[in-house]
Amino acid sequence: MESLILEAESRETLSNGGLKGLRKQGWVPAILYGGYQGEVLSQNRLLKVPEKSLIKTLGKHNAVVELKIGTETAPVVIKEIQKHIITQKPIHVDFQIISMTEKLEVMVPVHFVGESPGVKLHGGILQHVVRELKVSALPKDIPQEIPVDVSQLDIGHGIAVSQLTVIPGVQILVDPHQLVANVVAPTILEETTAAAAPATTEPEVIAKGKKPEEEAEAAPAKPGEKPAASPAKTAAPPAK
Repeated sequence: MESLILEAESRETLSNGGLKGLRKQGWVPAILYGGYQGEVLSQNRLLKVPEKSLIKTLGKHNAVVELKIGTETAPVVIKEIQKHIITQKPIHVDFQIISMTEKLEVMVPVHFVGESPGVKLHGGILQHVVRELKVSALPKDIPQEIPVDVSQLDIGHGIAVSQLTVIPGVQILVDPHQLVANVVAPTILEETTAAAAPATTEPEVIAKGKKPEEEAEAAPAKPGEKPAASPAKTAAPPAK
């Protein structure tokens, strides 16, 4: 694990307005959480760190930070960081003191290396089943990433955690049978042949409006009026 140096200064408890003012001056409010008895800087401390220096530090995944506060120094890791919802700039950071002689459990991203013949020669698709793995290691042994060699993967084949190259001092805390990546056949989208539409006859023309007798039947009676009677049918002449 790479070690970086970050300088910080102590600060007092501030209101929301005071924290905003601090950020305008180029600082990021921070808290340092103590580790264990007997360790330097073991008590929680309110700090502020330069924004530009912190952003550079954030570019190094899982880096141990040598935090300097005046004449004191301590190895820490970033426990949590809050970012502005729009600008994504850091607005608050939590540091945690660590021991260089005790193992940590952290998430490490996987990095795919090589070119799969199933993809290159047969048009397959490389599926990234997992993006990171949980590991246990001493701070100095924690890698920036875990390499995953896919140069032997053909269509229908994959690589599991148990097949990854062993990294000295690093224990992967994941089921050995967990699939990390595999190559699948490309999805073939077949065009469905449209069925021949049956011959249609000329559409029936429906006259707009209603017949007189339909209008009379449909017209509602006004209050106090009797419904209009339907016109009487003309009686057929008597047979002679």
